[in-house]
Amino acid sequence: MSDVWLRAIVLVLVFAAVVFAVERVVSVMVGRKLESQAINQRLDLISRGVSRGEAMQLLRRQTSNLADLVPNLIARPIIAFEKTLMAAGIAMPTGRLMLALALAPLLIFLALILFMIIGEVALGSGRVLLLATFSFLVGAALPMFYFNLRATRMRKKMQDQFPVALDVFVRGLRAGHPIAAALDLLTVEMPDPIGSQFGIVVDEVTYGADLRDALTAMADRWDLEDMRMFVVSLAVQSETGGNLAEILENLSQVIRERASMMLKVRALSSEGRMTAAMLSALPVVAFTLLFIGNPRFYLDVADDPAFLPGYVALLVLYLIGFFSIRRMIDLKV
Repeated sequence: MSDVWLRAIVLVLVFAAVVFAVERVVSVMVGRKLESQAINQRLDLISRGVSRGEAMQLLRRQTSNLADLVPNLIARPIIAFEKTLMAAGIAMPTGRLMLALALAPLLIFLALILFMIIGEVALGSGRVLLLATFSFLVGAALPMFYFNLRATRMRKKMQDQFPVALDVFVRGLRAGHPIAAALDLLTVEMPDPIGSQFGIVVDEVTYGADLRDALTAMADRWDLEDMRMFVVSLAVQSETGGNLAEILENLSQVIRERASMMLKVRALSSEGRMTAAMLSALPVVAFTLLFIGNPRFYLDVADDPAFLPGYVALLVLYLIGFFSIRRMIDLKV
């Protein structure tokens, strides 16, 4: 057999292997996507053998007692951090994740210092400060930015799903289901995040909690006014009586009108919010990318006597601008 035929056979076999590998990868990705769309995270955990109690603890992130072991001044940021992780759907325990966020900048900083020592590069105070800033941004700030971004998107999705969940709940009540059964209907019909969150409520009621307390805890975890209005409606109806389906139908209409008004406000303020996002993210992203691509751009001037006070003043001014911008775009409707 000639070399031409051997090369042709090899090329055909390589092409077939690549096509087969790509087909398998695509089928696995599509299968996982369809599975994630078919069930929510709570049902996924239960289907993998996790008990309902363990799934409830993982999703509501109340296994950590770090906030009880530290002073109140430090406990408040920890509670806010746990709420962010809960909204973002991060299942890693809080203590382990905080340890990782604390060790990652330190390890990156030590690796950079070791690299500069091996390269026989002088280490001044300015260069050490630059390396520490870069390590903090890559090891802690960027992961926290990702967590906050994902939590914001999940809260937005939760707000969009809530009126639909109320409609399903109302239909269940009008079909003759009791409140507990109508809530359980949401856990299997609604995707994440609201399907898992109502599943947590059903599990808490199953383990003996009061329905009003479980719903109040869900509203506190997500800090959404729509949920609080839902809890108040259930509480008032349980004390005074009335047609709960009609009350919740009116509430769903109010929530939709409120959401429509919020969208108008967001549209009118979109230019300011985008400007704030660009002004906040651009210095951090520019510094990180430029330091990765050309570290000498900063390191060559880090030994100048004016660098250290100027750099510290720059960081202070950035923080002042960041918090000022956040307060300016924090619109309440």
